[in-house]
Amino acid sequence: MSGASTAAYLARRAAQKERVRILYRRALKDTLNWAVHRHLFYQDASDLREKFEANKHVEDLDTIDKMIDAGEATYNKWRHPDPYIVPWAPGGSKFTRNPVPPSGIEILYDYGQEEND
Repeated sequence: MSGASTAAYLARRAAQKERVRILYRRALKDTLNWAVHRHLFYQDASDLREKFEANKHVEDLDTIDKMIDAGEATYNKWRHPDPYIVPWAPGGSKFTRNPVPPSGIEILYDYGQEEND
């Protein structure tokens, strides 16, 4: 392989690894939404890991791209319709519950201590 083709191969392979990593993390986090108890989650997570490990040996770049596309399509099809959102995260029930005060309002943090002159 020439230097340019080697660089292109490595760049494409790195992009594929990143896509697989993102897909695995999303699927693993989504598994938490489906599993009610931790012992169920551990079994589902183990099954998910086995699915990813089964294709670890594939080297053909086009085949890998097709497998990633199929995995992303499956993930989108089976994604949880009402995922758990941490309350203080965007979309959570406590997000921006206490908004930042408008500009021009000064907050004094003296906690009721009076100045003795």
